[in-house]
Amino acid sequence: MYEILALRYAGPFEGSGALLMWLRDWEVVAKRCYYIWCIRGDNETIVVDTGVSPERAREKSLEGYVSPAEMLSRIGVDAEEVKRVILTHIHWDHVSGVRLFPNATFYVQQQEFRFWLEDPVAKRPPLASTSDDEANAYLASLEGTERLVLLDGDSEIAPGIECLLSPGHTVALQTVAVDTARGTAIVGSDCAHLFRNFSEDWPSAIITNLVAWLNTYERLRTRVSSQDLLFPGHDPLLTESFPEIAEGITKLV
Repeated sequence: MYEILALRYAGPFEGSGALLMWLRDWEVVAKRCYYIWCIRGDNETIVVDTGVSPERAREKSLEGYVSPAEMLSRIGVDAEEVKRVILTHIHWDHVSGVRLFPNATFYVQQQEFRFWLEDPVAKRPPLASTSDDEANAYLASLEGTERLVLLDGDSEIAPGIECLLSPGHTVALQTVAVDTARGTAIVGSDCAHLFRNFSEDWPSAIITNLVAWLNTYERLRTRVSSQDLLFPGHDPLLTESFPEIAEGITKLV
């Protein structure tokens, strides 16, 4: 059995609600936060996503930024000693901190990796704006080594931890199903920005395949033990509605 922690490394930020609820809430001022997650078991802590490096955070002027390495240290985890990192997708706010984990093996969907590093469409402005060339180059340098595992669809990477192909937001985003004391929980990352996306069956913005996204929602609902164990990627409620175990860090389950 594992527990899941949310580590807020930046935010909250304010912006149009239409970023979080696709084509709705244009005039609503909505808040979002940036997170990484930890899946903590008896013998290992597996990190989900890397957040953003200090250099990139300065470029982006991220308010409330704390290095993901510093966030991990608050729960006694040394980023340089982390052995496994799951990358849900290759957007800048989820992979720009890859160099903070110099000894980790990274798990990412092969289709996601190939798209961002090889498909010329990924270089066109709407998509390039969500990417990070430096982080992508670092991941490319790991290809063919033991430090990069390219997954082909649903894959169990440890007993009780399964990466699930969950396309829609990106071509091959993956969510993470985790065995917990309350049953199967899912770290949904940007499959939803808010809990509302799941409960109202409505995606957030930045969509590569709307039909795939809605099919992903249906599939994830059948995998979780209860709907409140389906966790989104940017909701301030991940910080506000769960017990804090260290500054900026909450236990989701």
